[in-house]
Amino acid sequence: VVLSSWRDSIVVLKSCEKLSPWAENLQIARRCSESIAWKACANPKGIKWAYTGKPSNVSSPKWNDLKDSSPSRNQHVPPDWWFEDVSILRIDHFVRVITAIKVKGMRFELIGAAIMHYAAKWLPCLIQDGELQADEMSISSHSNSWKGGFHMIIPGTKDDNLSIQAKDQRTIVESLISIVPPQKDSVSCGFLLRLLRAANMLKVAPALVTELEKRVGMQLEQATLADLLIPNYNKSETSYDVDLVQRLLEHFLVQEQTDSSSPSRRSFSDKQIYEGTQRGNNLNPKSRVARLVDSYLTEVSRDRNLLMTKFQVLAEALPESARACDDGLYRAIDSYLKAHPTLSEHERKRLCRVMDCQKLSVDACIHAAQNERLPLRVVVQVLFSEQVKISNTLANAITLKDPAETRYQPLITNRKTLLEGTPQSFQEGWVTAKKDINTLKFELDGVKSKHVELQKEMENLQRQFEKMSKPKPTSAWSSGWKKLGKLTKMTTVENHDIGPQISTTIEHVRKPPRRWRNSIS
Repeated sequence: VVLSSWRDSIVVLKSCEKLSPWAENLQIARRCSESIAWKACANPKGIKWAYTGKPSNVSSPKWNDLKDSSPSRNQHVPPDWWFEDVSILRIDHFVRVITAIKVKGMRFELIGAAIMHYAAKWLPCLIQDGELQADEMSISSHSNSWKGGFHMIIPGTKDDNLSIQAKDQRTIVESLISIVPPQKDSVSCGFLLRLLRAANMLKVAPALVTELEKRVGMQLEQATLADLLIPNYNKSETSYDVDLVQRLLEHFLVQEQTDSSSPSRRSFSDKQIYEGTQRGNNLNPKSRVARLVDSYLTEVSRDRNLLMTKFQVLAEALPESARACDDGLYRAIDSYLKAHPTLSEHERKRLCRVMDCQKLSVDACIHAAQNERLPLRVVVQVLFSEQVKISNTLANAITLKDPAETRYQPLITNRKTLLEGTPQSFQEGWVTAKKDINTLKFELDGVKSKHVELQKEMENLQRQFEKMSKPKPTSAWSSGWKKLGKLTKMTTVENHDIGPQISTTIEHVRKPPRRWRNSIS
C-alpha cells in the first residue's frame, strides 16, 4: 500500500532518516527509493498519484486532490513535477533516488535540473540573484512540514555549531559533485562554477575538486565574468584565484583538442557552429573564451599583488587564432600598467609582446598613440600598422572603382589622398603623434650636430699633439749658415794647431844676426 502511493513513499523515506540502521536492515529505504525512481520515470500522462508540485506563486498544476482517475488531456503535467518532493529528502537518500533514476534511463537534462533544484534549496549561496526570491518562497513553504536545510557558512568562525553545519554542507557539496551527470550541458556552467566556489570554500576533497574543474572546462565558453571571479580562499596575496582560472583554461584546451581529433564530435561541433551562425552568433568556443579571459584579465589586473608572469601566462594560454581583435587584451594591459606604475621599460616591453598591434581597431590605435604608459616602440608599431591598414583599404577602394585605370598606379598617390581617406579622429591622433615624432627628430639632429663638433675638436687636438711631438723643420738658408759656421770653426782649430809649427820653421830658416840692444828698462 505504501509503495503504490507517491506521497506515502516520500513520507516513509523521509521518516527513515531517524531510523537509518533499522530502515537499512529492513530494506525500507531501498524499496522506497526504487518506487520513487520508477514513478518519476513514468509517463506523466498516466499519473494516478498526488504530488506536491511547485509553490503557489508559480503557475503550474497541482494534483494534491487528484482522484484515482488519470488527469484529463487538457491538463498538462510538467516534466519537473517530482523535483520539489524529492528535494526534501536528506542528501544520502537523495543520492540513492537519483542513482536509481539514472539506472531507469531518464534524460540527463532532467537529472541535472533536479540536482540544481536540490542545491538551490539546501545551499542558498549557489542561487543567482534572479532566482533567489522564488526559491526562498519554496523553502519557506516547506519549513513547517520538515526541519533542516543548511545555509552556507564559512568554516573557522567562533561559533561551535558552525563547524558542524560546515561539515554537513561539505558532505552535500561532495555528494552533488559525485552524482552530476557526465554529459555536457547536463547542468549550466554557472552552477558548476558556483559549486566550485563552495567546494574551495569548504575544503572539499582535492579529487572531487579536480573532477569538477574538468567539468567546468568542458563548457567554459558558457561562463560569465561574475561566475569566474572566484575569491582566493587560500592564503595567497591575490584577491582572486588566478591559478584556478589557468587550470580551467588548460582543461578547456584539452577538451577542444579532443573534440577536434574525434570525427563524430567534430561533426557535432560543426552542427553547433552552423546553428550559432543561423542565430546570429558566429563566434566559436575559443573566441568566446578569449573574450571572457580578456574581461577577466581587465578585472584582476587592478590587483597590485598580481605578478606579471601570471598575467602573461594567462594571456598567452589561448592560441593567436582565438582572438580576431586584441582590443580586450590591450584594455587589460593598459589597466595593468596603470595599477603597476613602477614597472621598468624592459618589463613594459615584455608585457606588450602578448598583444598584436595589427589586430587593434581604429579607436584602440588612437588611444594607444596617446597613451603615455606604453613604450615608444609599441606606439610606433601601432601607428605603422594603422598606416598600412589605411593604405591597403585605399588601394582596395581604388581597385574596386576602376581596376583598368589603376593597374599601373601606385597604392598611394600622395599624402593628401591618404589624409582625405583617413577618419577625422585618427587624423587628430596622427597629428599629435607626428608632433612627438618631429620633436624626437629635432632632438636627434641636435645630438648629431654636437657629435660632429666634438669630432672636429678631437681632430684639432690630435693635430696639435702631432706638431708638438715632431722636430721643428729647418730652411735651406739656416742649414747653409750652419755649414759655414762649422767650416769656420774647423779652420780656426787647424790654424791654432799649425801656427806654432810654422813659426819654428821660420825661426830656423831665418836666423838674423844676434844683436844686442838695450832695453828701456
